[in-house]
Amino acid sequence: MTAPIPPTGRPHLPAYLREVYAWAYLSRWGRRLFDRPVAVHSILLGNAARLMGGVERLIAPGARVLQIACVYGDFSRRLARRAGALEVIDAAAVQVRGVRRKLAEFPHARARRHDATLPFAAHFDTVVCFFLLHEVPDACKRRIVDNALAAVAPGGFAVFVDYHRPARWHPARPLIATVFRLLEPFAATLWQRPIASFASHAQDWDWQQRTVFGGLYQQVIARRRSEP
Repeated sequence: MTAPIPPTGRPHLPAYLREVYAWAYLSRWGRRLFDRPVAVHSILLGNAARLMGGVERLIAPGARVLQIACVYGDFSRRLARRAGALEVIDAAAVQVRGVRRKLAEFPHARARRHDATLPFAAHFDTVVCFFLLHEVPDACKRRIVDNALAAVAPGGFAVFVDYHRPARWHPARPLIATVFRLLEPFAATLWQRPIASFASHAQDWDWQQRTVFGGLYQQVIARRRSEP
């Protein structure tokens, strides 16, 4: 198993989490409403299983996996079934407590508080960032992407799944644009620039992008150029 991420002191709650997303991730009613597979399935317009399964299939059995930020639904459990060691981190203590309950039956999985804008001390075969980037300011996007890449062990990879600019004809485009405007103030950037552009040394990595559901979602895999 990978070495645990050492404590970095009591993490503070990022301002964007307190000021923009408290209703979704910190409030009791928000957690009760959204932390269920049917809610995640609805939010992702029926694509949750497809997007989660796409990540799950990438993980080699027995791999050391880092999941950056808790995810509502059964995503962490799906990763735990594949991984040899799973580390889940989140800046919010209440989210960490929730994912610990979900992972109680998996002795090789653990969750702890850590702000993803701070570096990780351990390295992992697979680093997963699932629908986090659209929820953070651009400066945080850059730090999170850089830290995710820095945590990739030799021969490993990072995978980012998030929103992507859909085709003009996409029937959900007006709806998602409205959601971004009203509830997701940091998300529109992902319609304007690729995830690779947030990496300080993007040229050192091979980037593979796949879009799904008319381009509304993207999966991006990053591997070091010096490796196969």
